[in-house]
Amino acid sequence: MELDSETMASVTRRLRRAQGQIGGVIKMIEEGRDCADVVTQLAAASRALDRAGFKIIATGLQQCAQAPDGTGEADREQLEKLFLSLA
Repeated sequence: MELDSETMASVTRRLRRAQGQIGGVIKMIEEGRDCADVVTQLAAASRALDRAGFKIIATGLQQCAQAPDGTGEADREQLEKLFLSLA
């Protein structure tokens, strides 16, 4: 799948943010931080990952599920499956 450079930069930023948040969650657990704070950070990391996935799917959905016969027609079932995998 090929995404334009602006989309790739956006997705990469979101994934790096999630990576930092997950590292923060690990540190919080190791430090014995409050459960509510840990869960809040975990939720933020989850949202960052979801947003990265949705961005990829939104910009590359047609390409991801292109029909094998080369007609350019997307397989609706495949599109649904890709989208719902992030829901």
